Amino acid sequence: MDNQILKIATRSNISPFFAMEVMRDANERQAAGEDILHLEVGEPCFGAPKEVITSAQHLLDQGHLGYTEALGLPAFREAISAHYKSNYGVGISADRVVATFGASGAFLLAFLASFDVGDRVAIIEPGYPAYRNILQALGIEVVPIRPAPSSKFHKVIELLQQDYPLQGLIVASPANPTGTMLTADELSTLISWCKTHQVRLISDEIYHGINYDRAPTTALGYDENVIVINSFSKYYAMTGWRIGWMVAPHALIPAIEKVTQNFFVSPSALSQEAAIVALGCRAELDTYVQAYGKNRIALMKTLPDLGFINLHPAHGAFYLYADASNLTNDTTKLCKQMLKDIGVAITPGIDFDPRDGHKHIRISFVGQEQTINEACARLTKWKG
Repeated sequence: MDNQILKIATRSNISPFFAMEVMRDANERQAAGEDILHLEVGEPCFGAPKEVITSAQHLLDQGHLGYTEALGLPAFREAISAHYKSNYGVGISADRVVATFGASGAFLLAFLASFDVGDRVAIIEPGYPAYRNILQALGIEVVPIRPAPSSKFHKVIELLQQDYPLQGLIVASPANPTGTMLTADELSTLISWCKTHQVRLISDEIYHGINYDRAPTTALGYDENVIVINSFSKYYAMTGWRIGWMVAPHALIPAIEKVTQNFFVSPSALSQEAAIVALGCRAELDTYVQAYGKNRIALMKTLPDLGFINLHPAHGAFYLYADASNLTNDTTKLCKQMLKDIGVAITPGIDFDPRDGHKHIRISFVGQEQTINEACARLTKWKG
């Protein structure tokens, strides 16, 4: 039999998503009968709100869920427009809203519509690995910006100035993996800098709603030329539904629509309908956030005593990013050993920072309270 190997595109030569690889290994151990505690991915433990489930079941009983318009159901787009008015006091027209296959689909659409091969796009590191990996797969040059954790915000502007010219900048607030948040003044300053230098700003606001000691600010309140990306996966606890949205400038909508038509046809009709219902479930969803907050406090008390130092402040999202250099110079190895020895799955920092991530770990505290408490107990015993 001919075992000839045909060409594999060089654009696929990107880094894996290590958090997903840890999850795969953890799931394999769990399937084999091991007691595994999952602190490796941002998977809300509660599931979609009850009203969303009931609504989806009713829609399925009706039997017909066909294609929608490429940019999404008109009712979905109107609902997102109303969401910004009621929650942020920001008015945006529904024709700027695009329904997407989660935030991941939104990033792909935004990058394809905004940047050409060879363009330079800045990302803040440590940061979400898919920014870097998708941009690289599309032939776009990634420009990492690395402000020291202790540096003031003006340092970010200085670093951007040093790396100019740029065609794009991606920011996240709250950020994955650190949970850090931009103040309204900081976000405004970044947007002004981008506007002055004709740099496309893409604001990742997927963790809005999950905040503990400060309120989030949307970039849409400052400039109509920004792109804002959000999702129903995190605050709304609908990861598997794969539904998100993007708000883009009017001028970019035709390009996004053409790319969507050819790449995806349309997002899931069921998920769009369910998402409309989810927007009205804030009372239930806020109880989820309260539970995450308790887990955050428990881990922030435990981790420093175990040698994990310099925790980022985690004003929002549901992760702690910790320095493990007191314990190891190879957190990938540490995480594998931890999973093997005590059944606690966490993600090595190399996912989020190719240069310094080998000294860091990210712990997700989005699980049940008993899961987090048991993880703290196992870690304490293991390190003791």
